[in-house]
Amino acid sequence: MTIQTNKPEVKKMEVTIGDKLVTVETGKYAKQATSSVTVRCEDTMLFIHATVSKEPRVGIDFFPLLIDYEERMSAIGRIPGGYTRTEGRSSEKAILVSRLIDRPIRPLWPKGYRNDVQIVSQLFSYDQKNQPDVLSILGASAALMLSGAPFEGPVGAIRVGRIDGQMIANPTHQECEKSDMDIVIAGTHDSVIMVEAGCKFVTEDDIMAAVEFAQVEIRKQCDAQLEFARACGVERENFVNPYDTSELAQIIKDNTYDMIVDAYHNFDREYRQSKLEEAKNIVKEKIEALDEEHPIKKMMEETGIDFVAEEFKALEKKIMRAMIKDEGVRADGRKVTEVRPIWCEVGVIPRAHGSAVFTRGQTQILSCATLAGPNMAQELDGVDPLLKKSYMHKYIFPGFSVGEVKPLRGPGRREVGHGNLAERANVPALPDEKDFPYTIRVTSDVLESNGSTSMGSTCASSMALMDAGVPVKCMISGVAMGLIKEGDTDIVLTDIQGIEDFLGDMDFKVTGNSEGITALQMDMKIKGISNETLRRALYQAKDGRLHIMECMKEAISAPREELSPFAPRLFTMTIPTDDIGTVIGPGGKMIRSIIDASGAEIDIQDDGKVTITSNDKEGADIAIKMIKDLTFKPEVGMVTKGKVVRIIPIGAFVELAPGKDGMVHISQVCQERIESIEPHLSIGQEVIVKVIKIDDKGRVNLTIKGVSEDEKANCQ
Repeated sequence: MTIQTNKPEVKKMEVTIGDKLVTVETGKYAKQATSSVTVRCEDTMLFIHATVSKEPRVGIDFFPLLIDYEERMSAIGRIPGGYTRTEGRSSEKAILVSRLIDRPIRPLWPKGYRNDVQIVSQLFSYDQKNQPDVLSILGASAALMLSGAPFEGPVGAIRVGRIDGQMIANPTHQECEKSDMDIVIAGTHDSVIMVEAGCKFVTEDDIMAAVEFAQVEIRKQCDAQLEFARACGVERENFVNPYDTSELAQIIKDNTYDMIVDAYHNFDREYRQSKLEEAKNIVKEKIEALDEEHPIKKMMEETGIDFVAEEFKALEKKIMRAMIKDEGVRADGRKVTEVRPIWCEVGVIPRAHGSAVFTRGQTQILSCATLAGPNMAQELDGVDPLLKKSYMHKYIFPGFSVGEVKPLRGPGRREVGHGNLAERANVPALPDEKDFPYTIRVTSDVLESNGSTSMGSTCASSMALMDAGVPVKCMISGVAMGLIKEGDTDIVLTDIQGIEDFLGDMDFKVTGNSEGITALQMDMKIKGISNETLRRALYQAKDGRLHIMECMKEAISAPREELSPFAPRLFTMTIPTDDIGTVIGPGGKMIRSIIDASGAEIDIQDDGKVTITSNDKEGADIAIKMIKDLTFKPEVGMVTKGKVVRIIPIGAFVELAPGKDGMVHISQVCQERIESIEPHLSIGQEVIVKVIKIDDKGRVNLTIKGVSEDEKANCQ
């Protein structure tokens, strides 16, 4: 009997990023996918698969790209928590990584391409050092390059950190904790497409230095992918848009051009929307009047695509952009560097610990800050080393904020991404946990939306924290920047509204204070941005956010001197680590009894730090006393109060703490010699005693007469 084996042919790409070797292999796994690669850096390994449908999807007017990033708890040798012990819905981190992969990939597809494309990135091994998100972007690009689809890549990606002034390529988790910047940059061989950053008040020049540092590594990745695709014999599809809409575009221009120009030159939003709707209806009537066999009608019926809306949008885009380029005027009448009118207020919700409203133009955000004890920190059941989070921000975007009827559901990917950006923006301004050990949650409700709600949430959150009395280091503001690129002309717009985001080329959000940047997020709708334009956008954003901050300061300029009266108070104490088990008790019985008796929340850290959270001091005092009693250890020279619990002929037993007694000998009761205890002490009487001896059996000898007047006064 002969056993035949068909060992697959494996092709490998190697690229050094910083000081680490990254390998990309194909040919061994998931061969029914259009293409599949394995990406590995040390012991972090991902399987990344690209699937491209053979035919376009019928009846859609968008590019159907789907990106899914999945974490396996087995990647770190752990079984998932929860009742079912299985991975459930995607974690917040997984959603953010999915968005991170999507953003540099999405702009690089030809117009009119409507085949379904899916990227699945699966993390199967994680050394908890080499971070998988940038490796996923590299792997997704490599898989698409091998798919033969008309992907206009490749794309490279790198995380940049900085420790002691030294730039680091793809720093580990541990290095990121020491770094003053955490920037993910993705781009093509010659331009930047995406930037995502959290920073500790770094300058605009620091950001540009990180971008320039990253571009060297990105070019290496792009070159390696091109060579890899050639070595694998892949030929990229030469896609030509099968739909000729030039005649339709001409009909729209001939019948509505002047109406659209009029709409955009009237700075009233409602008038513009009404005029544009009127123009669309005229076009629809013209199309309906065409013969049934007319090519335009047949094309729309066969594909199910609303080419009228598509071409109408294209003409709108052309007119709006020409207006900015040629006249220097935007759709609402502003100049390119002008910020919309702003008004703010704080303390608007009576029982919230802190609240603020930030209104800029037709975007309005209500943020509420809530404080709690450390035991309310969010537990993270994921693969990253970070297990808890004590500052949380939730962004809520209901339909009514844009005048739509939409059911209220849980947050989608957009909401998670916007909330995370506003969260990262404010984290560097928070006080150190050791000085302010509260858990903080901020919710930002979008009440009205017309552009840059994430930056509105950043501003409203900062003011809500200050209104709550959180001793933040500074105020944080943010602004969204846009771009109009026509030929060699790049025009950067400050504080973009919805239509400028929709019809523009860039969405670039920057947050920080007067000293530096705390977070930024840049997404391109074209194939990249030059470094010169990026630098100009950063400095223009600084002017914008400083202007916004001055408006915010009119409502609140510094944190409240005291916490809200409705916020809980924290009290801390330290106990010996070997007493932690005593306080908790078997099965948590003892700590539950303290919570029941005091009404306080108790959090005990491994180092013995105890935090007591209570809405009233009386409850905190009860909890503190019960913990002190449980952990009481007498020492020679200690002066304390006690209660007489038993009297014998030679002395009295005094309870120093529950279950812990000492004896006062008859000779230690009074200064003069006495014959009997009873006239001087009685059961239940409180006395101040001093420990004078502890014998080798742990028995405690006390004195009453040996306590000085000063010691008595200090023990009251």
